[in-house]
Amino acid sequence: MMPALWVSKTGLEAQDLALTTVSNNLANVSTTGFKKDRPVFEDLLYQIQRQPGANTSADSRLPSGLQLGTGVRTAGTQKVFTTGSLELTDQPLDMAINGRGFFQILNPDGTIGYTRDGTFHINNEGIVVNVNGYPLEPQITVPDQTNQLTISKDGIVQATLFGDPNPQQLGQIEVVDFINPAGLQARGGNIFLETAASGAPQAGVPNEDGFGTIEQGALENSNVEVVEELVKMITVQRSYEMNSKVVSAADQMLQFLTQNT
Repeated sequence: MMPALWVSKTGLEAQDLALTTVSNNLANVSTTGFKKDRPVFEDLLYQIQRQPGANTSADSRLPSGLQLGTGVRTAGTQKVFTTGSLELTDQPLDMAINGRGFFQILNPDGTIGYTRDGTFHINNEGIVVNVNGYPLEPQITVPDQTNQLTISKDGIVQATLFGDPNPQQLGQIEVVDFINPAGLQARGGNIFLETAASGAPQAGVPNEDGFGTIEQGALENSNVEVVEELVKMITVQRSYEMNSKVVSAADQMLQFLTQNT
């Protein structure tokens, strides 16, 4: 009975973490550019009491042996980088990447962050920044007398000034991608950081070399599917109940022993 208690205890911990992951996904169902998480579990060490294939006689072997599992643990959480749906906003500085790629953001500590959130604004110096005031990299400055701002699908930013019908080119938006986006570190604030698992960033121009296009006046919605997460939540709840039933059953067996010995 005691081993069963500890095995079910690991199951309760695993399902608790799974529910935390589901709740975080649902909490961010309206977060622009959010990528859902998926927990990954693995079984723990096995107690091999009879080795599979061991000889039982000179001419026979054990077909399966006796292996007792010790539970489950969470091996990790994986970001799922499927593309979310695009929502039109008609705001000139809202941008969505339709396909592969990340925007580059200059963090206050001088490092580069990566995001799929294309909600950009202009600060008091005319620099294009994200919602937290961190500038887009490479930096783009919009003139004071801008009448119309145009961003092409390949990331060329042009501004038409009052009284001047000829547009001026302000800069080129670059996007980057990683060989393993799931290896990026989620820092919060819709920002990812490079890690050894993600690989080095591979920079490029939108709409070239397999990178996605820039869609001006649109934003990428979260890729969380509400119905899918609700089904996962029900599954987690039932799994938690089953593990708690094992704890209850083991407790009742121990109670029977203590009361009848």
